[in-house]
Amino acid sequence: MKTISVVLAEDHHVVRQGLRALLAAEADLEVVGEAASGLDVGDLVERVKPDVLVVDFVMPGLNAPDIIRRVARVSPCTRALVLSMHANPAYVVEAIQSGAAGYVLKGSSAAELVRAIRAVAEGSRHLSPPLSEEMVEAYAQRAVPTGLDLYRTLTQREREVLHLAAEGQTSGQIGARLNISPRTVEVHRANLLRKLRLDSTARKVFQVSASAAGREGYLAALTAARGQLRIRLLVKVFQTMKFIGNM
Repeated sequence: MKTISVVLAEDHHVVRQGLRALLAAEADLEVVGEAASGLDVGDLVERVKPDVLVVDFVMPGLNAPDIIRRVARVSPCTRALVLSMHANPAYVVEAIQSGAAGYVLKGSSAAELVRAIRAVAEGSRHLSPPLSEEMVEAYAQRAVPTGLDLYRTLTQREREVLHLAAEGQTSGQIGARLNISPRTVEVHRANLLRKLRLDSTARKVFQVSASAAGREGYLAALTAARGQLRIRLLVKVFQTMKFIGNM
């Protein structure tokens, strides 16, 4: 029996412990690594080259779609399985379009998760009920974007800065986390604001210190930018701040 190597990417320690214990009970599954931040997943996967990456959709630093795209570059043979509390088709489509091989809801049974890991490791795509291929396809056809997706114009580093800034971290803290200078962080911040086409009001709110901003400050920035940003981009930014529900 071939052993399937698995990396767990989940920011809640108790959840990771539970997942590890669950998979340890299966003779053919082996957890070879864990990550609590989206920024750490790529390097970990590149190092251990697992068969399957089980990743929570919403992670600190980077969310699953960006993580999966990076993993595809550094470990093409690793199959990504998204574990999420969100059954909204928008999340599922985004995950699949980013390269995920499967999507499992956190309300699913343990047996369902194990089946999903085995299925994606074998090359199949797995969607846990009530999700279905038909539902995903129907939503994807209705949600075909028109024009330029501004979020996709951001570089990987700019997305990392955006995610960390949205979590309320200062330029100094972001620089320390990404091993770059605060000045470089400010350059990335200015570039992403320009690319997202935020007006001067939104820029000022985004550029205030983390201590003065927090959730309310970033929500104010999004409100100021509402007339200029497409809805899909707003959803993206809300996702980075973990404020999105079933939008």
